[in-house]
Amino acid sequence: MKIPVKSVTSPKKFIVGNGLLANLYAYIKDLGDNAYVICDEFILGRAKEEAGKSVREGGGKATFEQFNYQTTQEEVDRNRRLAREAGANVIVGIGGGKTLDTAKATAYYEKLPVVIFPTIASTDAPCTALAVLYKEDGAFDRYLFLPSNPDVVLADTEILAAAPVRFFAAGIGDALATYFEARACYAANGDNLVLMKPSLTGLAIARTCYETILENGVKAVEAVKNKVPTRAVQDTIEATIYLSGVGAESGGLAAAHAIHNGMTAVPALHRAQHGEKVTFGLLAQLVLENAPKEELETIIRFIKAVGLPLTLKDLGVEEFVEAEWRKVAEDACAEDDTMGNEPFPVTPDDVYNAIVAANAIAEKYHD
Repeated sequence: MKIPVKSVTSPKKFIVGNGLLANLYAYIKDLGDNAYVICDEFILGRAKEEAGKSVREGGGKATFEQFNYQTTQEEVDRNRRLAREAGANVIVGIGGGKTLDTAKATAYYEKLPVVIFPTIASTDAPCTALAVLYKEDGAFDRYLFLPSNPDVVLADTEILAAAPVRFFAAGIGDALATYFEARACYAANGDNLVLMKPSLTGLAIARTCYETILENGVKAVEAVKNKVPTRAVQDTIEATIYLSGVGAESGGLAAAHAIHNGMTAVPALHRAQHGEKVTFGLLAQLVLENAPKEELETIIRFIKAVGLPLTLKDLGVEEFVEAEWRKVAEDACAEDDTMGNEPFPVTPDDVYNAIVAANAIAEKYHD
């Protein structure tokens, strides 16, 4: 019998704490002294002031560039050109998931180290050896599988706790699916995100992620509403960024993210957060798998408790158009997506039926 090749992959360093932005150079100097920094618009001024000062005082150089809102191949190519012009020897991404994916992709193509600094804990994107590219209209384009994880991931709890609570909750929603997708992928002996087989370690990390957010998620959301970094916030950030990222990458994705990717083609959902759509994708996955009623109810109660959207209407769908959602189901079953990591064959009809049923069940529990 051939023994499958399994994997555990993670960033070289994951650092969580306060005051990391103002000490940025301490965390990048071993990688490079000329940083090209891609920033979200809202953090750009602060990054120039605090991180820029840190770099200058350390004897380095930094060029700051505003991210143009969408992770497209064109945006990656634009940043590659600017990084070369700056003579950069390390890439830094400061912002949300799309900004960070752009930084990772830019560093990959330019063969440079990359440091990732999330400003919102809305997805597990910071830790993964993966960038998700989109088309100019916001529809899913493709996964860019990277040969290695980020060199350093910096999670500043003060900055992350000060972000809008909707983004923090979306990160919890993204992480909520991690264990259930890894469980499915492990049962199916599918492929994880580095195209190897899911490991016991990946599954265990994914389970710990689930247990951590169940224990801390509600407490953390209430703290973030008041913009204070508590122990529950720090533990939740570790779960949503690190445990979810490593758990998903080593354990694998399945139906929830495949359905999310199909949902990116629905115009009414373009304002919904990644983690919000993944949350509904998880409900549909559990219906697809005919998960135990108690498990489904635990998930639904938790979704409500942390303030995540529960139904399609909550996500922004005012009118359910069957043809549109048939297309979602078809796209979710694309050959190069992760639906194949379910432990049984899945058809577009199965996915469509699960979406409709999950929404109907969610409506029953809606206030």
